[in-house]
Parts: sequence; C-alpha cells; structure tokens
Amino acid sequence: MRMNLYVAFIRAINVAGHARIKMATVRDAFTAAGCRKVRSYIQSGNVIFESSATESANLVEKVRTKLSSMYEDEWDIMLRPAPWIEELVGAAPFKNVENPSAVKLYVVFLSQQPGIRPRLPLVSRKDGLEVIALCGNEAFVVSRRKDNGFFGIPNNFVEKELGVTATSRNWSTIQRIARLLQTGTEKEASAPIIGSL
Repeated sequence: MRMNLYVAFIRAINVAGHARIKMATVRDAFTAAGCRKVRSYIQSGNVIFESSATESANLVEKVRTKLSSMYEDEWDIMLRPAPWIEELVGAAPFKNVENPSAVKLYVVFLSQQPGIRPRLPLVSRKDGLEVIALCGNEAFVVSRRKDNGFFGIPNNFVEKELGVTATSRNWSTIQRIARLLQTGTEKEASAPIIGSL
C-alpha cells in the first residue's frame, strides 16, 4: 500500500483559553489512530505523518475523538498533503510585501472554502491585519504593529470575515515545515509535527 505524507495543523492548541497539551500526547494520539512515522514540530500543533490516501481522513477523525476524550476542548484539525505545503512555499505568496522585516506574515488554513469570495484586501485597521490573498483553503495575511506595539493575530478576524473555522501559522513556521518535509530532519525539529481539521 502506497503511503502519502501529510501535515496536520491543530487549531488553538497551547494558546490562552485552551488546554495545554504535550506534543508527546498528541503524537501518541496520532500513532494510536493508525498514523505512521508521526513527528511534531514546535508546540503550536503541527504534526507530520504518513498514511494511505484512503485512510487519512478517518485517521484524523480518530485523533480528534481521542483528544476530545482526554481534554474538554474542540479539536479542529486542518489536514494538508505535504506536496501542497511545499508548493505554497515555492509560490512565495508574500514576495510583493513591502518592508517584510517590519511586519509578521501568516498563513491561515481554512477548514473549507468560504461560501463567499470577498473583495481583497480584507483589512482590520484596529488589529493591524490585511488579508492579501486567498488560494484554495488558505488565506495569506500581513500583520502590522497596532497602537499598543503588538502585532495582530489573524485567526479570529479571518474566521469572522470568511465564516469558516481556521488555524493560523507564522510564515517562518511554514517555511521550516517545508524544509523538514524535504530533508526529514531539521536542527529545530527535536520533536515531531501536529495541526487542525
């Protein structure tokens, strides 16, 4: 049986107001569900694993059920094939952003395509956020410093504007995951990878 490589992005893991969960526990849940070669990357819920194409959706549902039985939280997991992550990085969606060192860049993984295709850019001046592009089930967001000096976090804004559940990752995290997918190892990747659906 041919194995495919996937990345799961778990929504709202290890953030304020949600359960704190060790990545080892998450990896164990993926392994128990039947995923193979499970690895996680950092604590924000990014998991890499192998499974057959026919098994992957069922496996993720099993993972969600397992986590829900241990923690009283909703566990949304966005699943993406590894080649799609590599393609995203190769497309360089932020290449036209001016002064990128002064902003934060995010990819927001959507649970499904939004029912509406909004006119872009979508802007929240209060939160310093700008959705500059939509591609498939991903939104690309530029975050600028707010009046209080902090950068806006895009997840709530994108979910409200597009009407779908989502999970956000910093662009540098996605770049590192893409490198990890290509090489299988990375100095920072001392632990395996997890995500949201």
